[in-house]
Amino acid sequence: MNVHDRAYELAKAIKESSEYNDMLAIRAQISQDASSKNALEDFRQRQNELQQKMAAGAMPPPEEMEKLQKLYDELALNPGIKRLFDAERRLSIVLEDVQRIIAEPLQAMLK
Repeated sequence: MNVHDRAYELAKAIKESSEYNDMLAIRAQISQDASSKNALEDFRQRQNELQQKMAAGAMPPPEEMEKLQKLYDELALNPGIKRLFDAERRLSIVLEDVQRIIAEPLQAMLK
């Protein structure tokens, strides 16, 4: 068994999953609405900036975190964007499960 071949099979299975395809379909719907698309892009940009600060070891001020949370809450009032957030969350859970399963052999090795 070739591990790389299995990894490609896993990638294909993820791309064929309902979680992945639901997320893509909802994204496509949102991209048709300029207002929703722009609001989501703005949110993603701010979210990415905060994540980069945190990755660099700098903790953003609480005010920035609160602003981002408020923006998220406002966006979640939009039914399409809320569906996207929910779809992203479902896909994230699948990917976390996969990561946990993949890490099991390594954890066993460290015991």
